[in-house]
Amino acid sequence: MRVLVDTSVWSLALRRPTSSVPSADQQATVNALADLVRDGRAVLMGAIRQELLSGIKTASQFDLLRERLTAFDDLALPTAVYEAAAQAFNTCRANGVQGSNTDFLICAAALHHQLPIFTLGGDFVQYQRWLPLQLYTPS
Repeated sequence: MRVLVDTSVWSLALRRPTSSVPSADQQATVNALADLVRDGRAVLMGAIRQELLSGIKTASQFDLLRERLTAFDDLALPTAVYEAAAQAFNTCRANGVQGSNTDFLICAAALHHQLPIFTLGGDFVQYQRWLPLQLYTPS
């Protein structure tokens, strides 16, 4: 099964300082992502790529991360996915759940392609109350 990997997971694995020592939970997340990548099951989409590359301090760091991400094609998103993202935004907002446009695009893409989402963000648990999302839990 392919898995749509959220920015939070990619960022933990690719953007954390090499001098920092990850916690056991963080290392388990990085290991789970490595397994997905190794098995060819990790999925990336353009909006997540953009989030990962945003805020990089130096051109050399940007270039290095961009190069690493070239190994992954972006998930194809037809117009209907963008419309579904807006519907998801409206549904959740009507029920008191706030979120970003990018988060709802991730939700809509996952639903359209029938992919679970691998995330560290608790927001997706809130969205799951109103959207039929499947979240990925590493075994």
